[in-house]
Amino acid sequence: MNSTVLRPYRDKSPQLGQRVYVDPVASVIGDVVLGDDVSVWPFTVIRGDVNYIRIGARTNLQDGTVVHVSHDGPHAKLGGFATVIGEDVTIGHKAVIHACRIEDACLVGMGATVMDGAVVKKHGFVGAGALIAPGKTVGEGELWLGNPGRFVRRLSDAEIEALHYSAGHYVRLKDDYLAMTPA
Repeated sequence: MNSTVLRPYRDKSPQLGQRVYVDPVASVIGDVVLGDDVSVWPFTVIRGDVNYIRIGARTNLQDGTVVHVSHDGPHAKLGGFATVIGEDVTIGHKAVIHACRIEDACLVGMGATVMDGAVVKKHGFVGAGALIAPGKTVGEGELWLGNPGRFVRRLSDAEIEALHYSAGHYVRLKDDYLAMTPA
């Protein structure tokens, strides 16, 4: 992988698990750990400079996504917020994931934003274009829509199964891309 894709910041360099795909036009910077089978698609930026980012196995970050953190300072929450994304998470195109926590098997839709200190619990679904405000919690198995994001309803069993399918689909797609990548 070329040095413009994976870049250190100060004394921290990105760490990649097994079978990770980072597209040649994505950027992963600083204190970032990507779990096994993670996929990072074109024009995604994962910038762990003033705090850390951890992304769990089989998670996919689709085209144009921005993942960042917040720092400790006079106008920031003490210590700032890292960004932690669990396993089997799908992050849709052009989402903004900022200084928050997203638990396992969630979906954040295209163009959605999850802000500082927010939490998306397991099987949470943030719909396309939704804004999850700082400090809010999307409960387990809940669908949130709108700006500001609001609870709409509980997910059905079939919808929860679709969250797992989405993550698995992107693992298979990532494997195709890795197979086509010259050694």
